[in-house]
Amino acid sequence: MTSTLVSVYFLILLHVCLIPLAMGVDENQFAYNGFNGANISLEGVAKIHSNGLLQLTNFSKHQIGRAFYQHPIGFNTSSSTLPQALSFSTHFVFAIVPEITNVSGHGMAFAISPSTDFTQAIGNQYFGLLNSSNNGLPSNHLLAIEFDSLVNPEFHDTNDNHVGIDVNSLVSNVSATVTYYSNRKRINRTLELVSGSPMHVWIEYDGFENVLNVTLAPITSPKPDQSLLSTHINLSSILLDSMYVGFSAATGAISGNHYILGWSFNKSGKAQGLEISKLPSLPPLPHQRKPILKPGLGITMSVATVFIGLTIAIAGTFYMLRRKNYEEIREDWEREYGPHRFSYKDLFKATRGFIDEELLGAGGFGKVYRGVLPSSKEQVAVKKVSHDSKQGMKEFVAEIASMGRLRHRNLVQLLGYSRRKGELLLVYDYMPNGSLDKFLFSNEKPILVWEQRYRIIRGVASALLYLHEEWDQVVLHRDLKASNVLLDADLNGRLGDFGLARLYDHGANPETTHVVGTIGYLAPELTRTGKATTSTDVFSFGAFILEVACGRRPIQPQRSPKEVILVDWVFENWKEGAILETSDPRLGGDYLQEEMEFVLKLGLLCSKSNAATRPSMRQVMQYFDGDVLLPEIIHDSTSIGTKSLGNEASSECVTSLPSSIVKSSAHSMFSTESIFNSGR
Repeated sequence: MTSTLVSVYFLILLHVCLIPLAMGVDENQFAYNGFNGANISLEGVAKIHSNGLLQLTNFSKHQIGRAFYQHPIGFNTSSSTLPQALSFSTHFVFAIVPEITNVSGHGMAFAISPSTDFTQAIGNQYFGLLNSSNNGLPSNHLLAIEFDSLVNPEFHDTNDNHVGIDVNSLVSNVSATVTYYSNRKRINRTLELVSGSPMHVWIEYDGFENVLNVTLAPITSPKPDQSLLSTHINLSSILLDSMYVGFSAATGAISGNHYILGWSFNKSGKAQGLEISKLPSLPPLPHQRKPILKPGLGITMSVATVFIGLTIAIAGTFYMLRRKNYEEIREDWEREYGPHRFSYKDLFKATRGFIDEELLGAGGFGKVYRGVLPSSKEQVAVKKVSHDSKQGMKEFVAEIASMGRLRHRNLVQLLGYSRRKGELLLVYDYMPNGSLDKFLFSNEKPILVWEQRYRIIRGVASALLYLHEEWDQVVLHRDLKASNVLLDADLNGRLGDFGLARLYDHGANPETTHVVGTIGYLAPELTRTGKATTSTDVFSFGAFILEVACGRRPIQPQRSPKEVILVDWVFENWKEGAILETSDPRLGGDYLQEEMEFVLKLGLLCSKSNAATRPSMRQVMQYFDGDVLLPEIIHDSTSIGTKSLGNEASSECVTSLPSSIVKSSAHSMFSTESIFNSGR
């Protein structure tokens, strides 16, 4: 009897142990030769075909598609002291089929992420993984292997056919042009990501050696003996205890199909090989589809063809007449910016025909509308420059040339543009909280607390440093002020309106040009020389931070004589030892005195009348970071603001800015006060 019970117990135990193996519930490894029945979560336009083919994106523009393994993978990096706890391996076969032969939009990425919630992520060059605000943040805990088929200068991409290893940022740690090593010929051979042909990818991380390898090969080739990318990297601070693995792809103005044919993953060993014969096939390309005719139908089909041809011709005539409503203009200079171009029709639909209900603001240079893109449902702001604006085209080209290629978390991102007849349209990230000046000077918005103001000031300083020193060229904003700083959903400051921006090469001297900007923010030397520099931007920044800290505009004629000029008023109070009395009374004294005094003194330092004595934005950020102490300010009043110029220079400042040069208010996102309303 005892032996019988033991036997029964053993059988039950064996059955319990074998069930997980039979059901394949080891959530740390899997293998899919096709995805029918796979534990995969799909988002966006991603779908699984009936033959098991996983399609991330299609020929729709500005779309995102994601596919992630449903279960989190246990990397156990914090609880395990063994390096092998970090080791993993994956093998998949993918293909990118372009809409236009050998031309593709944005690519795709294999990603390891702590979450599958990508609601804040955007498409295009961000692959649906990040956005301009969080790109580069250590808190992302993101590892991605990108397969990029478009050059994005802001990410320092080498070419339009590369693989990169990305950690928390779309700026790759290492990248390489796509090639594979031929074991037979012992040479590297070129691979084209957008060839439309399937190719293998092996990604392997050795937790003992801290080495990450990425290897590619055509589907017809075995695994190469040499990797395309091999880099030493310690992922212990990147990979958390629980992570998700999967794929994300995006299209832009140029689209393409991104496919995954098969995928295997193993957290604790070598990923299982895929069976090529069992992988689903790709659908035929449109030009490969041929009609199959049955015998005897030749004459019938010929007649039908003629009838269909006539029908198409008639329909085409009506279509062309209708299409003229959406007719667009293209010129040679636009080729560089082609991937960022929206169709006028899409923008017309997004704004519901530019109806007044979607109007965000209006001014001398046009109107700005809220819109929802019909394809991605993404909210945008569409700036429609008036066709009769004499400065419109010049301003339009300036924004395309600068903002279109700039990427910083504290800049309003230009998503694209469109042109139709005399209409110029710019498409931006939608900033739900509008402009900073509405919070400072309007009762419509709640009062910003000091912590929020300090963060906004520091963010704008970081953006200016990027524009002046960290981008490919020097970018002069030339119109920095509170009304041109937008607030996102988290009340972070984003510098916008690059309509007056100028670019020049590092080391070169900026050219003399018309004096543009808003009075109160203009450096005194600008009106004499007509030459905008990084130092004139710093002067505007000084006026801006005093504006934010004091809660008043740089010039207010209705105030008492000693308070008309903000910088002079702050300076006089500083000399009297009462600088904190200039802080915004609406704050009720609820601020850190050290921070408030620091910001007010920094505003004075940036407002020095001698350009050579103003700090650079690099130095400004060093002051914010505490790396360098703020220097003492000289008591001489002629060293601050515009007093050294005298009344004659002040008069010149006003008369040198005709209304045809200075912009009027256009929108909280792009507004610039008229010089006659600067005291408003």
